[in-house]
Amino acid sequence: MKNPVNEMNRKIRDLILESYQACVAEGLLPEAELLPFDIEQPREVQNGDFSSNFAMKNVRVLKKAPQMIGNLLLEHLPACPEIERAEVAGPGFLNFYLGGAYFAEVAKTAAELGTDYGKTDRLNGERIMVEFVSANPTGPMHMGNARGGVVGDSLANVLAWAGAEVHKEFYVNNAGNQVALFGLSLYTRLQQLLHGEESVEFPENGYHGDDIKVLAKTYYEAHPEAAEEAEDVVTPKLIAFGLENNIARMKSDLAKYKIHFDEWFLESTLHESGYVAETVKLLEDRGWMYEQEGAKWFKATEFGCEKDEVLVKANGFYTYYAVDIAYHRNKFEKRKFDRCIDVFGADHHGHTLRFKAAMAAIGQDQDKLQFVLMQLVRLMKDGEPFRMSKRTGKSITLADLLNEIPADAARFFFNLNRCDSAMDFDLDLALKQDNENPLYYVQYAHARICSIIRTLEELGVTYQGGEIAPELFETAEERALIRAVANFPEEIVNCADALETSRLTHYIMQVAGCFHSFYNACRIKGEAAAVQQARLTLCVATKNTIANALSVMGIDAPEKM
Repeated sequence: MKNPVNEMNRKIRDLILESYQACVAEGLLPEAELLPFDIEQPREVQNGDFSSNFAMKNVRVLKKAPQMIGNLLLEHLPACPEIERAEVAGPGFLNFYLGGAYFAEVAKTAAELGTDYGKTDRLNGERIMVEFVSANPTGPMHMGNARGGVVGDSLANVLAWAGAEVHKEFYVNNAGNQVALFGLSLYTRLQQLLHGEESVEFPENGYHGDDIKVLAKTYYEAHPEAAEEAEDVVTPKLIAFGLENNIARMKSDLAKYKIHFDEWFLESTLHESGYVAETVKLLEDRGWMYEQEGAKWFKATEFGCEKDEVLVKANGFYTYYAVDIAYHRNKFEKRKFDRCIDVFGADHHGHTLRFKAAMAAIGQDQDKLQFVLMQLVRLMKDGEPFRMSKRTGKSITLADLLNEIPADAARFFFNLNRCDSAMDFDLDLALKQDNENPLYYVQYAHARICSIIRTLEELGVTYQGGEIAPELFETAEERALIRAVANFPEEIVNCADALETSRLTHYIMQVAGCFHSFYNACRIKGEAAAVQQARLTLCVATKNTIANALSVMGIDAPEKM
């Protein structure tokens, strides 16, 4: 797909190099091995639409003052229909100002591509797994999962728009100590239900949430025979029942959040297939294990970790770390993903070092395992920290959040901050129906464009497509809006490269701002036919840009508000 900014960047680079060769041919500049140089978009439009530091970067090899280098290059710069003028500025920057041909082509392209505008081929051919949420199925999902769900889902969408084949995965920890404790908690609540609260002491490290009581009661109502069954008989049944119900609830809550996974991968399959044992043996065969006090240890310090790690306990049980190594090996070796991205809470920072160390030890490229770490979220209401529910124990759940605000608001607001920064989530602002709410501001821009298009259609004016005369986009507001629209494909690329989706949210707020300025400054209705069609094309281009960016974030673009 077309990327106007990237294509213009490449064109300017080629023009500079062609000009340099012309200068060399005339003996005005020496032939040299040029140093890398940049072409970027200045923050201030008075400094050009694009600017290059070629002259300053190559002062040493070209042995002339940067201003002199710049002037020589501009004197020999080939003609380019998109470039209106160029100049040397400051210490030697080459500033390029684009003309109407560029702006007309961007508007035409963004309008014509429709729902495909913004897609790029940056990651074509790459298979990427994004694992996110992966909450323990022993209880409801909490606020960290709410943020992680948005970040992971939006990032996966960004990577797909950048051309990758993306697989979204939820890793279900349905084995190990936490599941055994889940079973003990359910069994204890069942006994208390049958014989009274004081009859059985609840384990101090058990799951204390009311959801455990509800599950035990629901199971007993469906299976009254449980009252007569021994602990070792009923507990596995309680676990299976509880996990099935909790996973179903997770899927339901995430569906309300507009999150759907390609696969819910069960930890138990790694044990049942023998893959955990096989992975530990692989590490042993490669010389990265040793025994001490009956346990088997991984030489993690050999790979830069602070300490070695136990993979097999003295009792023969595998640790979580051993299972995690097997799981990530499965991603790369069995399922052949080119890159795997884990979205974790910030408290999992230690996992990043340990997981990478393990991948290196089993012979994988550790750089192909990447991590996105999220900081904590604090809910705010009336300027104060807010707790929404005591029903589920200590944690605020995803279901609680979605009972307070729409999914679109949650998804947008969780994308407002970089995921590596803590955030205050303002519930009052998320519910406001005015321009102070950034989501409303963006969605209203889209709805306003749809209203313009409907009004013009009622007057017999419809978007025709086709070429636009370069001189028709002359106002500052039109050009500012087109510059913003032009950046969309490059923003997708930048988000994919940085594994950071918050920049897309701020980008679309900028587009909405530019559109509102354009709307206030440039009439469409009643203008000459050519002007009318050009501005209608720009409206369609902007509508596509806003709708597509919101789609990447999993947010609706309403046509009426």
